[in-house]
Amino acid sequence: MNHEELFANTAVNSWKLVIGQLNKILASLSDEELQKEVAPGRNRILYLVGHLAAVHDRMFPLLGLGDRLHPELDAPFIENPDRKVAHNLSPGELRGAWTEVNTKLTAAFEALRPEQWLERHTAVSEEDFRKEPHRNRLAVLLSRTNHASFHTGQIRLAK
Repeated sequence: MNHEELFANTAVNSWKLVIGQLNKILASLSDEELQKEVAPGRNRILYLVGHLAAVHDRMFPLLGLGDRLHPELDAPFIENPDRKVAHNLSPGELRGAWTEVNTKLTAAFEALRPEQWLERHTAVSEEDFRKEPHRNRLAVLLSRTNHASFHTGQIRLAK
């Protein structure tokens, strides 16, 4: 295994570990428990699940992996704070969106060749990427893995 393969596999395995941990937590929570706030007056677990699903869904076009699956999650879970905008998703539908996004995203990650992780993401221009090659797909994966890990910690504390 060369260095590129090692870096890519390590990053994808870290992603899978964090998503797997969150999947286990979510499987242990009832729909009622998803309404629990992570702290008094703060986001509900349900909101964090929707937020992470929406952020992860945005990774498809950002990484050049295809079109989004659930752009309808943006308004209630990214563009607005918890409870500001009503949404029509049941906890089951939100769980389904979470699973669909992360299953397809992980499969797309696993299909990338190691050298593709070092290519630019779509939010950086060719010119800027030449100046800053660290603005690549791998950097996005690492950032989003840390983001998911942070919210997993919040959910664990709320649980």
